[in-house]
Amino acid sequence: MARLILFNKPYDVLSQFTDRGSDTTRSTLSDFIAIPAVYPAGRLDRDSEGLLLLTDDGALQARIADPRFKLPKTYLVQVEGAPDEAADERLRCGILLKDGPTRPAEVTCIEPPELWPRDPPIRFRKHVPDHWLRLTISEGRNRQVRRMTAAVGLPTLRLVRWSIGDWSVEGIAPGSWSEAPIPR
Repeated sequence: MARLILFNKPYDVLSQFTDRGSDTTRSTLSDFIAIPAVYPAGRLDRDSEGLLLLTDDGALQARIADPRFKLPKTYLVQVEGAPDEAADERLRCGILLKDGPTRPAEVTCIEPPELWPRDPPIRFRKHVPDHWLRLTISEGRNRQVRRMTAAVGLPTLRLVRWSIGDWSVEGIAPGSWSEAPIPR
């Protein structure tokens, strides 16, 4: 029977089960998940947190990770600076990055969400404002959200993937996982 694991990946954890090519020991999925034959459906950068889906079903893995299926991914993004309507509109229309234009994003300014503390914490800067965005994209290029916010003058300070499609990290503590039913 196929399995689908919802994992709340902590900051500074690699989205793989082994750490190849590093002189120092870094945390990997194997430090948190001891289920044989499940693999990540997509990736989440080491310096990002939140929902990572793992499965042993190859077809489901492809439906989740492949941009052809346009599965929405929602992120809570703490940015440095104050977003304005022009920046939001650029994100909504799509951003031209070095690897080509992005698909349009849904973006909303939000109040700071109630999240778990990050270790290490984000550095507070008294004279530099920060704001939170809820940003939804339907593709998943390398460091895409960070590159998009930087392109509109809002560097990302903290990035939490909150949901992928109908699956959410809500209620799952960092470093913990739960099992979800496989969609038909």
